[in-house]
Amino acid sequence: MKAVETAGTPAVQEIWEMLKPHGIKILHKCTAVRHAASAERRGVDAISIDGFECAGHPGEDDIPGLILIPCAADKVSIPMIASGGFGDGRGLVAALALGAEGINMGTRFCATQEAVIHPNIKQAYVDNDERGTNLIFRSLKNTARVGKSAVSDEVVRRLAQPGATFADVQELVAGVKGRDMLQTGDLSQGIFWASMVQGLIHDIPTCKDLIDRIISEAEAILDKRLPAFRG
Repeated sequence: MKAVETAGTPAVQEIWEMLKPHGIKILHKCTAVRHAASAERRGVDAISIDGFECAGHPGEDDIPGLILIPCAADKVSIPMIASGGFGDGRGLVAALALGAEGINMGTRFCATQEAVIHPNIKQAYVDNDERGTNLIFRSLKNTARVGKSAVSDEVVRRLAQPGATFADVQELVAGVKGRDMLQTGDLSQGIFWASMVQGLIHDIPTCKDLIDRIISEAEAILDKRLPAFRG
């Protein structure tokens, strides 16, 4: 099956209209229940519901996945993938229990052998814990969650100043600098996206080993822990 994940404003429907005639399924990322319901009405095939724990742009409502996922499941009838803060079998089982059909992982896959980024960046994901992110651009109403570093700390500091604008941090967050950082591993050169799942990242496995581990962890929970609770 061919699928494309999209995100953003209503203008993205133009992209859907170009893709769907070619049999491409549309998975649309949403950070709010109202956006998920709207996307379903406009014909997307599935929803990626992205909780506040996520890397990147979590929206401005600050609703964590534990609430957002089941709220969306109550309103949406098309398949839904849970995103934001997932990285192990416990998260997979939780997502299924909350009403999702599966999980979508970004940050966790960055800390794998196959990820085409510098080993220093992968190690930063391991070294950071669940507190190891910064929310930037909050004052600009364009909140983004990035990995905690000296650079992102400085972005937060500058934007906290009265009257601060994007121009005050532009040289720190420029995309070209972030790209160079991912290639060189020089963490002083830019920012990197990261979710709270860093607290669950303790190694840098292959993608196969990571997926196999998540499946085996989930199966163990379903086979052993849940039956025990039922008596």
